[in-house]
Amino acid sequence: MAALTAWIFPFFLVILTGCASPPGLESPTGSGIETFQEGWYSVYFTTPDSPAAESLRGGPDAALADAINAARVSVDLAADDLDLWSVRDALISAHRRGVAVRVVVESENIGEPEVQDLIEAGVPVFGDAGGGLMHNKFAVVDRMEVWSGSMNLTINGAYRSNNNLVCIRSVELAEEYLMEFNEMFVGGRFGAGSPEGGRHPVISVDGARIEVYFSPDDGTLDRLLELVEGAQQSVYFLAYAFTDDDLADALIERAGEGVAVAGVVDAGQAKSNAGSDYETFLKHGLDIRLDGTPGSMHHKVIVIDEQFVVTGSYNFSQNARTRNDENTLVIHSEANAVLFLEEFQRIFSTAQRQ
Repeated sequence: MAALTAWIFPFFLVILTGCASPPGLESPTGSGIETFQEGWYSVYFTTPDSPAAESLRGGPDAALADAINAARVSVDLAADDLDLWSVRDALISAHRRGVAVRVVVESENIGEPEVQDLIEAGVPVFGDAGGGLMHNKFAVVDRMEVWSGSMNLTINGAYRSNNNLVCIRSVELAEEYLMEFNEMFVGGRFGAGSPEGGRHPVISVDGARIEVYFSPDDGTLDRLLELVEGAQQSVYFLAYAFTDDDLADALIERAGEGVAVAGVVDAGQAKSNAGSDYETFLKHGLDIRLDGTPGSMHHKVIVIDEQFVVTGSYNFSQNARTRNDENTLVIHSEANAVLFLEEFQRIFSTAQRQ
């Protein structure tokens, strides 16, 4: 495993590698940034409980904005919602200097002032026409760098909720995301209208295996069930919404076989969503807790056997399975798993038992 070099940055946690870094490596207090050197990916975790987050500046969006500002050829961005001025300004600046910028947004959010600013500046913006949500949050920069994760490109997403933002430098992975983007932007195919027959690509980046799935056409749940059912030691998860009974049953079964299963779900969703599996988990004796932060616990993360990580936009729900446009990454990297396990432990330690 590569060595860790750690610093503390008050706005958010950053694991930096070959992808873009936020402006400046020193915080206002001079304490720096937590850094993980791996060469092909970066991971950013929001820290909404930090007083510094109240500034609404310098969060993970700053790193994405830096990447867009550095773009030379193209930026293709799919966002459920967008109200971050940092990303808006970077997209407009890229467009004005001749970079090919294209944006897909969920139609319900196309009226956001920041999205309208893009349209007025001449940036091509396309709203989805599907029955479900265009729930993706990803960007492809210069056809070689993919940004994904759970973080909506919003103030709430970057500063008030627990989220992750992942950057992976891979031409092959970028090609897969561009095919999905073009399916939406060029072909106008969304949700259940997406073509059947997923690609199920497996990509190798510096020896690490990465799987990518796009919902609802790639059978994401089938793969998640395989991964959970194959767990030998532990399954730890962070879930905004957990309403998929099949996945819940698989976790309960593994726990019954002696696998350590624990998780944190968003308190608001657990209490208000009639389909939540939270109570079912408790009835079967699983250590599943409610998050203890004022904002949302918005991660969609599974860490299996401390060896690999599932992350992306995919909530563990029926809508994600059958209706919404989603993307999911399975990253087979022990070093990466360590980072997400630390994030799990941070949130789990402050979560509330019923």
